[in-house]
Amino acid sequence: MAKAIDQALWPEGVERCSLTKFLLWLVVPALLMLWGLVAAGVVFWYGLGMTGLNNYFAFGLYITFDLAVIALGAGAFFTGLLRYILKIEALVPIVNLTVIVGFFCYSGAMLILTMELGQPLRSWFGFWHPNVHSMLTEVIFCISVYLSVLIIEYIPLVFEQKQLNKVPFLHHLAHNMHVVMPLFAGIGAFLSTFHQGSLGGMYGVMFARPFAYREGFFIWPWTFFLFVLSAVASGPCFTVLICTAIEKISGKRMVEYRVKSLMGKIAGTMLCIYLFFKFLDTWAWIDSILPAAGNSFDQMFNGLVYGKWLMFTELIVCGVIPAIMLVIPSVRKRESMLIIASLLNCVGVSLNRYIITVQALAVPVMPFDSWQVYVPAWTEWAPSFMVLAYGVIVISLSYRYLPVFPQERKLNYK
Repeated sequence: MAKAIDQALWPEGVERCSLTKFLLWLVVPALLMLWGLVAAGVVFWYGLGMTGLNNYFAFGLYITFDLAVIALGAGAFFTGLLRYILKIEALVPIVNLTVIVGFFCYSGAMLILTMELGQPLRSWFGFWHPNVHSMLTEVIFCISVYLSVLIIEYIPLVFEQKQLNKVPFLHHLAHNMHVVMPLFAGIGAFLSTFHQGSLGGMYGVMFARPFAYREGFFIWPWTFFLFVLSAVASGPCFTVLICTAIEKISGKRMVEYRVKSLMGKIAGTMLCIYLFFKFLDTWAWIDSILPAAGNSFDQMFNGLVYGKWLMFTELIVCGVIPAIMLVIPSVRKRESMLIIASLLNCVGVSLNRYIITVQALAVPVMPFDSWQVYVPAWTEWAPSFMVLAYGVIVISLSYRYLPVFPQERKLNYK
């Protein structure tokens, strides 16, 4: 009986594994979710003192992970912009997946933010008593509204589930929502651009932190634009990795390879643009910003934990190398090379978020200060893994029961 009900929920004309295998697949993510919930309960009950955060490190793994997930989820708004606003029809087969990835990334980031707040019961203060001089006010408004946009974009896909789509009202509602989707894609691109930028701008205005401080372009520090560019450069690659993982696990092709290659080409182009400005930013930082603050480049690095190897890895290994791989057609058309380049790209943006978050706080800024080493506690690791497990569950359920990939039936079933 359960098997028949489960099969009745599958998308039209496709095959899925048995319900038993599917439930076994969800065991590990469910356990990670439980571990994360236990850690969240400990932090909510005893406070942030149970974490590795302190007076030196107000930001740590929570914010690093939050910023990385938000950047990697940028494939949703950027692909939506290219598909619905710029009318790149070749992205149609993968646009549903970008919405799902964006949804779990942003909703997972909101879960992490509730823990970083320290007093989540006062989370509404940011809306009711906004600090209009803080970039974080713009972030909290934009990210909350954009999550609502992602939910609106996700709803039509849910209503297109085979059984739900038989209900006339839900069928017509999903159709009408698709008609107005370009409007939501435009709104999402606007909101996501500004909150991605403001997350970077938040660091750029910290003039007391020479590692992160940057000069301004009009009213924004350069980091505003660098965060936007790095997000749109890595988001499509993350979507490619998720799509490939689904294909490898299921043993089926979800999209034609040319679609993934196009996503890689778009990401590579944006990565080249980002690196051009990132190297200009680094040169200006070394040549003018640091000397003006009475600092030197060597003073910004210390030992193995905060060594120069981090910057080299970010910019060269996880920047220049994948950019070259992604923009060369002969390299990009080999799936193994596309996957390696995409993985390096995603690692690079995550490493950037770690460096700009943790190392900026570790550098001593007062004569009596010394270099500080930040070590995340288990209560920070567990919620981070919980978000990853949450993403696996959301994507798994969506793939099993929703028509995520319009090309799947054509590519796998005759």
